[in-house]
Amino acid sequence: MPFVIILPEREPPAIMKLIFRWLLMAAMIGVAVFLHMDVPADDRSDVAPAAPETSNISAQDEGARGDIPYQSPYSVSLPYTPQELIPDLLEGERGDPRFESKVPHHKWYGHTSNPWIGPWGPLPRDYKPPPIARGKSDEWKRARIIATALRFLGYDYRHHHIPDWNPPPGWHTPKPGGTRHDGKGVDCSNFTSFVYNQGLGIGFSSDVQKQAATEIATIHGSDQTIAVTVIPRQNSIAEWKQVLKPGDLIFIRPRNGGRISHVVIWIGGWGVPADGPPLIIDSHGADVRDAAGVLIPAGIRLRPFKAGSWYATNADHAIRIIGQ
Repeated sequence: MPFVIILPEREPPAIMKLIFRWLLMAAMIGVAVFLHMDVPADDRSDVAPAAPETSNISAQDEGARGDIPYQSPYSVSLPYTPQELIPDLLEGERGDPRFESKVPHHKWYGHTSNPWIGPWGPLPRDYKPPPIARGKSDEWKRARIIATALRFLGYDYRHHHIPDWNPPPGWHTPKPGGTRHDGKGVDCSNFTSFVYNQGLGIGFSSDVQKQAATEIATIHGSDQTIAVTVIPRQNSIAEWKQVLKPGDLIFIRPRNGGRISHVVIWIGGWGVPADGPPLIIDSHGADVRDAAGVLIPAGIRLRPFKAGSWYATNADHAIRIIGQ
């Protein structure tokens, strides 16, 4: 026969009230602990992934190797602080992603807009030279170019005109083996063109082969132009280090020796560690390894320009836009 307690229909004794309160509190604590338990990654299908940490002037490059964040052994030490170089990009319209294009932001994702924005997204706006750059030295301007480029560390490699255009999956289906268009990112020559545009208001083609042949760059908002210095191919890393300055653009041919297909921004002696190979920053695929032999993820990353690498072996020439 089951054990049953039958209470009379009257106010329960004080001791019973206390017991009920203890039981209720225990139940609530148990629910709270359950809700805050660590859930295995495979079981967190209803939890949105955390946004990746982004890098700035001296921060590490970042990316992903499976579910393990990539820790770059490289960083950059500039001769000026971010507030001295890019305060207008850290705060203000110039650095606001919504104003990267001449197309209003609310029209960036309209398939029905006339004309359609296309698989490469909106074209960049023409940034005028920033007031902060007036009277500054060539070294400062080179540092500002590198600081501008570093703001986009971790962005993916995408065939986009501007870095922060972020179309949803299915926006455009590439040919088999082609580059995806969904998500933020930019390709190599659109990256270099955009960095000089946003950083100093300097304009030149975003097509990699036309960019490689640049002789004159324009200054947006004026009739002024800049004569570009061409630096021929060097025979060794040591020779490249002697002739290049931070911010110079190096153009690379494919491994089969065909037409120029890639461009990088030289960081050189501002790279850390200083006793390692000189660094570049570019938007590229995931086929370059760091000093530890770890595959560097695709996208905008710090990468070594080392002897025997594709960069060094197939470098064709460089151009200098800032100074002599």
